[in-house]
Amino acid sequence: MGENRLMARGKTSVLGTSLALVLLAGLAGGCTVGPKYHTPSTQAPPAYKEATPPAPAPATVPVPSGNTAPGTSRTTTSAPAAIAPERETFRVAEPSDDTIRSRWWEMFNDPELNALEEQVNVSNQTLAAATASYFSARAIVREARSQYFPVVAVGVAAARQRTSSSGSSSSSSSPDRGSVAAFSDPLSATWEPDLWGRVRNQVSASRAAAQASAADLENIRLSIHSELAVDYFALRGQDALKQLLDSSVADFRQSLDLTRALYETGIDSDEAVAQAETQLNSAEAEAINVGILRAQFEHAIAVLVGQLPSTFSVSEQPQRPAPPVVPVATPSKLLERRPDIAAAERAMAQANAQIGVATSAFYPNVTLSATVGFSSTSAADWFTWPSRVWSVGSALTQTVFDAGLRRATVQQFRGVYDQEVALYRQTVLTAFQQVEDNLSSQRILAQEIQQQDAAVASAQRNLGLATERYRLGIDPYLNVIAAETAYLNNQQTALNLRTQQLTSSVGLIEALGGGWDISQLPSASAVAQVSMPSTSATPAPPQPQQPPQPNP
Repeated sequence: MGENRLMARGKTSVLGTSLALVLLAGLAGGCTVGPKYHTPSTQAPPAYKEATPPAPAPATVPVPSGNTAPGTSRTTTSAPAAIAPERETFRVAEPSDDTIRSRWWEMFNDPELNALEEQVNVSNQTLAAATASYFSARAIVREARSQYFPVVAVGVAAARQRTSSSGSSSSSSSPDRGSVAAFSDPLSATWEPDLWGRVRNQVSASRAAAQASAADLENIRLSIHSELAVDYFALRGQDALKQLLDSSVADFRQSLDLTRALYETGIDSDEAVAQAETQLNSAEAEAINVGILRAQFEHAIAVLVGQLPSTFSVSEQPQRPAPPVVPVATPSKLLERRPDIAAAERAMAQANAQIGVATSAFYPNVTLSATVGFSSTSAADWFTWPSRVWSVGSALTQTVFDAGLRRATVQQFRGVYDQEVALYRQTVLTAFQQVEDNLSSQRILAQEIQQQDAAVASAQRNLGLATERYRLGIDPYLNVIAAETAYLNNQQTALNLRTQQLTSSVGLIEALGGGWDISQLPSASAVAQVSMPSTSATPAPPQPQQPPQPNP
């Protein structure tokens, strides 16, 4: 009777201790150690310095498509003719203005570019890899959340064993019982309560990392779309240059025919014929050379849209769209429009949570465990009520000496956090720099194009005068060659400037964040959801949220 009471008291004591630790875990459940996260402040200018719309410059004549052969009619003017001035390429957005849309490339009104851009989301392998990385980060969130719950295990064991009679403390006269069978099927559970917020900080860090991965995915998407647009406009620039050179070759061939006719009649010399032949051959070689760069741009576009360069082609089309008018919002909005800034901000939140994880190592850990099941030496009595077994236990551990490991770990993650803060602020500075760079490029290019058009008009007028003086026998053909070369060079420069203007427009849109904004960042609950990636490179639409906003 006394032994039964002692056993009952022992069970009550163990149960009481376990229940007390469970109660302690519940009371400490809201305790989270580590620093609270606050987004570091950054400075944003009240306005962009370069956001001054280009002023109208003196108008000029349009750029002709090619040279004009000697002996044919030429358009000459005594002064630059008046045409419509170059249109503006950006403007400071008003509250009523439409912002840049997600399919920002449609602003260029080029159907072929639109079709190519749509293939990026489906077939680009770099984007597919970034999408897979995002879903992997989401899985890590669920891995961290699993530590909130106990680990339950069940097993079935059957064994036969023999105990040594010589090693037993029983009398040597005890009979040898031989081998004994053992059957058991325990159901065990262990749980480590999150007393100090270690698991909560791990979950917060994983969520921030998944959100940063989502922002990185959008930044990669924006970069690939922009790269495709730049390569496409560069390819179209080569098409326009090929058209100009082909037209020049045709004009130079007519010039050669004319010089040969004049030589045969004795009016001109064989030297003029050789000069005309040299000019024609050089122009033909230059027209052929354009194909090298065009082929490289075509191959680059094929890779961006996920196709083999061997089976991909873009038809020649020298027509190029006019640069769109890009609405430029206030600088403070830039912090909400750039996915790389959002990724840097979420990386800071992740590093801050990791400090809390490291700090929790200074506090004791509590582990609760329980086992229940059946155990018997006979298979027939295995699942009978007398064969039941159970146990309940608890353990509390505290590290008392680690040679400074915990302190060094906290210092390590504080250093990581300070690094992420510096990288975040550098990302913000770089973003403003890129916007200013592209704004200045747009403004200066608009003025330069107008001046270059004036130079083309002057070169055209000079070519007309040189041709007329050659026909009258006043000047040698070498003067015509010099005038034609200057005219062609100025036309090429004008074409290159217009191509540069288009690519600069793409750069400005990219610097402004494209059509992305921070409301598209997946929420903390969305990154923890179970969802499988689709066959497309585009992830499932996230649930929007508003994370801590950078302070302008």
